[in-house]
Amino acid sequence: MHFGRLRALIVKEFIQVLRDRITLAILIFMPVAQLLIFGFAINTDVKHLATAIFDQSRTQESREMINSFTASNYFDIKLYAKSIPEVNKAVESGSVKVGIIFPPDYAKKLHSERPAQIQVIVDATDNMSSSSALSAAQTLGILKSQEVLADKFRRMGFDVPKQAIDMRIRPWYNPDFTTSWYIVPGIMGLLLSLTLISMMSMAIVRESEQGTLEQLLVTPMCSWELLLSKILPYVIVGYIQVIVSIVVGIVVFGMPFLGSFTLFFFLTLFYVIANLALGIMISTFAQNQMQALQLSVFVLLPSVLLSGFVFPIEAMPSGFRYLGECFPITCYIRLSRTIILKGGGTEYVWKDAAALCVYIAVMFTTSITMFKKRYVP
Repeated sequence: MHFGRLRALIVKEFIQVLRDRITLAILIFMPVAQLLIFGFAINTDVKHLATAIFDQSRTQESREMINSFTASNYFDIKLYAKSIPEVNKAVESGSVKVGIIFPPDYAKKLHSERPAQIQVIVDATDNMSSSSALSAAQTLGILKSQEVLADKFRRMGFDVPKQAIDMRIRPWYNPDFTTSWYIVPGIMGLLLSLTLISMMSMAIVRESEQGTLEQLLVTPMCSWELLLSKILPYVIVGYIQVIVSIVVGIVVFGMPFLGSFTLFFFLTLFYVIANLALGIMISTFAQNQMQALQLSVFVLLPSVLLSGFVFPIEAMPSGFRYLGECFPITCYIRLSRTIILKGGGTEYVWKDAAALCVYIAVMFTTSITMFKKRYVP
């Protein structure tokens, strides 16, 4: 390895990166915009669902139950309907997400030995909203049932029996279920994949189309030196994105950072290089820049969907879980959440770090082989 030759190639790549100031500004400030958008917009705990009420009972008992629905913050009453068809029409039109219907004999059954029924109609086209509505409605029903039974026992002169099972739930690491804390590590991995793979996938192709690659090939440089020189400038860009993302997560969203900054940034280097190596490999396969962009999208879409950022890995079939493990973003999201939110150390993340190292070796070796086969005479 000739360090002077490698340094000249790295300087050349830095000049090319700094020359395109608009693209560089987008790469640096994109994390701020994306984190603010996703951090504030994405919330898995859906509340304030538009609700229609048809109260045929019109009693104190039904009004108390309606107050329980509104006090939960999951249901915002937008319509007091006058008939069941009006409730159905409101749900069908999309003006409300939930319809709640009280029967005429609700109060009468509530004070008798028969169960009082409440019909809850949920628009299940939106799976997340409907799941929140169903869970909240069922919880409110159970709590109200316990309250009615306790009142009956008191009136009969009996002591109110205690619950048979006392569930002591203690959510660790994110006790308030703040969605942004969970989202920020995933957004970091997503942004690095989007920017680094897409930019690096066009690196070799752009040199070939501009005719400068042939000039580089006649120099005494090695193939791996050229590929390495193209990776190093974007390592700095990747670190800038990560630093900006961490600062926004901590300052804007109040995200805790419980683990070691040194360990986190050291392992981030593996992930940045893994993405760049993947982008270089795509660049050696592609015939032109448009083809390189299409190949990047072809790789990025399944990697994001199967990484656990959008959908839980545990809910996927086993074959797709194994496929998701083949993408570096899966390892990075897991290790970053472990370090940032759990304060985990090397003993908890070494497997993901080792997987990233293997990924780098495979991708970079494949890139060198393909580059030599295609460009080196």
